[in-house]
Amino acid sequence: MSISIIIPVLNEAPLIVQTLSALQPLRAAGHELIVVDGGSSDDTIALSEPLADQIIRSSRGRSRQMNTGAKIARGEIFLFLHSDSLLPKGADQLIIREMGKRGKNWGRFDVRLSGGHFLFRIVELLMNLRSRITCIATGDQAIFVKKRLFETVGGFPNIDLMEDIALSRLLKRSSPPLCLWQKVFSSSRRWERNGILRTVLLMWFLRLVYFYKADPSQLARFYESRKE
Repeated sequence: MSISIIIPVLNEAPLIVQTLSALQPLRAAGHELIVVDGGSSDDTIALSEPLADQIIRSSRGRSRQMNTGAKIARGEIFLFLHSDSLLPKGADQLIIREMGKRGKNWGRFDVRLSGGHFLFRIVELLMNLRSRITCIATGDQAIFVKKRLFETVGGFPNIDLMEDIALSRLLKRSSPPLCLWQKVFSSSRRWERNGILRTVLLMWFLRLVYFYKADPSQLARFYESRKE
């Protein structure tokens, strides 16, 4: 089976070469790498061109960018990866083998945050545990899904925040996710920039009010207003 790795980007010049370079063995193995730009004003596109199979432009917003990438993707499995995350070694074989062995149509990895502070280890533990209990995956965990199921549920809902949670709710109607113990190495820059506890409390609050049907567009504006 082939995998299409879809990466939404926006002004990621400082990180994008590292992210895409780490994915070159997967390209060499026959998998596809698609970068979807949401309107970058830096060198993101120029830096990505030698390292990706396709670079396309889309309106800004992760859900819209990832759906745009999925429309042109040729793989039988879609893997949605943040631009500041690195997959574990042999991620393609892990996904293909374990999906086949367990009869799963979608899943995610555990996450490891890059920061060295001991609180990050607690954050990781809670993120991964919560995901197993709720069957909800976050974008930091690199969600992967078979193309047929992704198209059946209509892709990511067109919302400005919580698109990963919204997609998980749709996918888990088919089956619980395949939760792989191997870890995606994800940047902790969001927590480091805005404060670990502050960021955790903010995300808990946003998820709580989203659960109670708050408007995602309003949540997105609130989230942006709280970022430094």
